[in-house]
This record gives sequence, structure tokens and C-alpha cells, in this order.
Amino acid sequence: MGRRRVAVVDPGPDLASHVEAVADALRSAETVSILLTHGHEDHAGAAPALAASVGAEIRGPEGLDVVGRALADGAQVETDMGPLVAVHTPGHTAEHLCFHWPGSRALFAGDLVLGRGDTTWVADYPGCVADYLRSLERLRGLDLTVVYPAHGPPLHDVPAALDRFERHRRERIAQVERALEERPEASLEDLLETVYGDSVPAAMRPAALRSLEALVEHVRKRPDP
Repeated sequence: MGRRRVAVVDPGPDLASHVEAVADALRSAETVSILLTHGHEDHAGAAPALAASVGAEIRGPEGLDVVGRALADGAQVETDMGPLVAVHTPGHTAEHLCFHWPGSRALFAGDLVLGRGDTTWVADYPGCVADYLRSLERLRGLDLTVVYPAHGPPLHDVPAALDRFERHRRERIAQVERALEERPEASLEDLLETVYGDSVPAAMRPAALRSLEALVEHVRKRPDP
């Protein structure tokens, strides 16, 4: 984003050809800031090589080894197309940031939501499901007309997209609640069959179990009504 004072959000994986292509696109920039939404390799992997190539500073969530300057919630990064504002949106990871572009009523969403489908990875740490729902709600308070996810096309109907991702998560929570009411001592393996049926491919089973574990933790942690 920008031409002279440029911000690059999530430069991607550490592939030499990719880093070279991005660096070439930045040669005419006067200053470059590399902004990370979180530390997953497909987002942050290219940051060190790109920073070295173009003389950029890496900025992003506190606690990531590659970040040279941490961005707190509400911190602004200036570009010649207006500021980007860091918005702490945990859930996908504990440190996850989105970047709000108020001047265009836009948001760079990292992996909080995706451009297709109705779900993203929410199983990274205890409390992630509650954090994720709060982060979706926080986005509803921003004046947005478009969301740019890191994966997939832009989301132009922002309320509908947020509704879709929230609805999917709450439906899974409700499924887990019902399953635990019927079988409170069931193992995760047993619950997987109850909640997901036979729809989980073998290769995805470990990820599905982790996601289910996060949902169970969420349900069991909530106080009784």
C-alpha cells in the first residue's frame, strides 16, 4: 500500500523468486515498512529476506522474533495513502493483528477471516474460541466497506461475511454442547464422530481434533447460565 511511503502487509513465504518479485516492485519507494498480522510462515516467512533486500523495518505483534518494532493495539503506520491502524484481533493466533485503513474504510484481515468459505483455523491456544468471537464483534464496530483477507478474494459485503464466520463457529459450539450433554465423558475421538460425522478426510483428522479440543475447552470453561 502506497507508492513512496509503502507498507507491505504479510509478505508471504520465504521463496527466493517471490521475495525478488516483491522487492522489484518496491525499488522506487522511499521508505518501506513490512507489517505482519501474525507469525505463521506463509505470512511472515519472507519478511527477513525482503527487509534485507529493500532496507525495510519489520513491524508487527509483540513476541515475534522477526519483528524489529512491536505494534500495540491502536498504533498507526503512516503511508502516502493514509495511515494503517493496528487492531488486536486474537483468535487465529494469540498475537494476531488486523490493519484498518480508515481512509478507504478497508481492513487487511490476515487470517481472521478468509476470502472463501465460512471458517478459519481457531485452535492455537486455550481461550482462542472466545477471543475469536470477540474479535469478529470488534470488526463490526469499524466502518468497513471491504475486507482484504490474506487468502482469497476481497469481501465486499462485510456484515454478511462476519455473520457467516460467526454463525459457523456458534453452530459448532452448539453441536459440541449437545454432544457433551449426551455423552459428558466421551473422548475427543468419540466426539469427533458425533460432531463431524464421517466428513473428515484422514489427512485432516489431526487438525479437526485440535479444533474440536478448542471447542470443548470453550464450552467447559463457560459459566453455567
